Amino acid sequence: MTYTEVSMDGLRQVGDELADATVATLFERGEVGKFNALMRYVSTAGAPLPDGLPEVAREYLEATSVPPSWVDWGEMEKARLFFIDNNVHISTALSFASMPACYVVPHVARLLSATHSLKYPSKRMAETGQFTVYLMQPGAFEAGSRFIPAAQKVRLLHASIRHHMGREGRWDCEALGVPICQEDMIGGQMFFSLLVLDSLHRLGIHMSTEGAQAYFYAWRVVGAMLGVDQDAVPQDLQQARQFLDLYMIRHMGPSEEGAHLMRQLIDLYEEVVPGTFFDPIVSALIRYLIGDTSADWLQVPHTPWDTVVKAVPHLLGVLETVEDGSPLGAWALDRLGHLTTVFELSSLTRGRVMHYAIPEQLKKDYGVSRTVSRKHRWIPPAPTTL
Repeated sequence: MTYTEVSMDGLRQVGDELADATVATLFERGEVGKFNALMRYVSTAGAPLPDGLPEVAREYLEATSVPPSWVDWGEMEKARLFFIDNNVHISTALSFASMPACYVVPHVARLLSATHSLKYPSKRMAETGQFTVYLMQPGAFEAGSRFIPAAQKVRLLHASIRHHMGREGRWDCEALGVPICQEDMIGGQMFFSLLVLDSLHRLGIHMSTEGAQAYFYAWRVVGAMLGVDQDAVPQDLQQARQFLDLYMIRHMGPSEEGAHLMRQLIDLYEEVVPGTFFDPIVSALIRYLIGDTSADWLQVPHTPWDTVVKAVPHLLGVLETVEDGSPLGAWALDRLGHLTTVFELSSLTRGRVMHYAIPEQLKKDYGVSRTVSRKHRWIPPAPTTL
């Protein structure tokens, strides 16, 4: 599969037919409030749907209640083990690379600003972190898990944003394409998969090719469950590199909304980190992972830690050498990673479970494997020659 400006222009005009039709019907019939109230009780796969649920919602939930038939469960288990082995690093990459990458695409930053809670800026990060943790749990696709209901609700959330933005005259679909179009959904999938792997590589994390491919594969499955067109999505890491390079060249740039969201994220993590001495490392790590150009566009401040943070890969290399050579060390570091992830998610959610709901209106203003031989480590695909 080869991506071109023409093929990607076509993806900008396409949304998600099933979810869009469901949301449109809920709004037409005035059933959104009832749907949100009842769906708070639908949190695990296989649970009986509540009485009184709008019929169109029931049909949607039944149609999307199982994963794609083509899922390779062996690959999914490899992805889960990869996540366990690298959970704290993946959380770091999601927070300090993937989310800033969303902000550096102006039209995406504008969409996030329209739905982002200024009073609760951690909500977006909490939802992303919780969603990823649900995905990587054992039995994520089995009865009793929380992942499938979360995916179903996120898909409807995206459709509701398309519904509002198009009907309220707040979006130039001719110039910008459909809000949260197929190109943007695939771009987001690349931010949370390939860009995470790129960031782990930049941090000096030892990854096998097998592990990296499995992690990317897991997000392909996620994309399918979120309504991404599987005929258009990259099938492997090489295709993913071409798509992501072209997507960023087409769209990245500075914006007021992006800088505002970036400031929120930095403030949030400076609150999470105890004390103030280490606060500047948040900005420094973001700048290190996304590069100076993107960091400048997002107005990420320079700090004295900008130089110090470049030593992080060396420090992580030492820790991973301990992990590779000692079962006890591996257990201790994995346990530390798990506790760090739990602490971070607990801080972001204020100890609450995040519920994904269809917004009945948008903001009126924008405001804004364990042992990896060093000779066989995964190396990111080379940049695309365009």
